[in-house]
Amino acid sequence: MSNAKPATVDDYIAAFPEPVRKILEAVRATIRAAAPDAVEAMSYGIATYRLDGHPLIYFGGWKTYVSVYPLPEPPALEADMAPYRHGAGTVRFPFDAPVPHDLIARIVKARRADRGAKG
Repeated sequence: MSNAKPATVDDYIAAFPEPVRKILEAVRATIRAAAPDAVEAMSYGIATYRLDGHPLIYFGGWKTYVSVYPLPEPPALEADMAPYRHGAGTVRFPFDAPVPHDLIARIVKARRADRGAKG
């Protein structure tokens, strides 16, 4: 990825090599399908989806994996997320294995439910 800060998620994804771009586009499509009314933006140098002006979910591409964060409040999806856990609020999906898009969609929906419960 280049050192220039991307202005859009399109720019962010375009900065990665082709095989990684395909993975990131698929993650993006999964998030959009799970939260179609979320607004796409860049924040902290990575892709961000906001609802009502507040962050819902982020994803970032790295050298060997894609990360999604923050995670839903425990214990939501804990058993399913456990193999991918990296720290308290992050899951990492390595590029050398299939990305579990169904899990990403459930994470987004659970985050949305958390947000709704908190007002």
